Amino acid sequence: MAKKNIKRGLFITFEGFEGSGKTTQIKLLAAFLKKNKFRILLLREPGSTKISEKIRKVLLDKRNNLLCGESELLLYLAARAQLVKERIIPALNKGRIVLCDRFHDATLAYQGFGLGLDRKLIDG
Repeated sequence: MAKKNIKRGLFITFEGFEGSGKTTQIKLLAAFLKKNKFRILLLREPGSTKISEKIRKVLLDKRNNLLCGESELLLYLAARAQLVKERIIPALNKGRIVLCDRFHDATLAYQGFGLGLDRKLIDG
């Protein structure tokens, strides 16, 4: 595969439940793309920025078991907004391929179907 001259970047997300192999697959694709001289950015959600990593710690802390579904959703969306503005948009504007371990589909699955939040609330 020869390197293509990408003017606009590509955004690829990996979605799936815990242990389904997302992290393994994203690392394999990243290695393949790097080997073929593509400029990539590997991210995880929530996370991948200083602020988003702090939010991730709050979300994944088992002691925060009283966090209501709406608050959980808003924290995920806050982390995502920071990630999009700080990392994703600049990388896409530079023609990079952005690989992200989870994104909107995970929110729909976990906060929508898992917690029963209204899809209109999730989609904004």
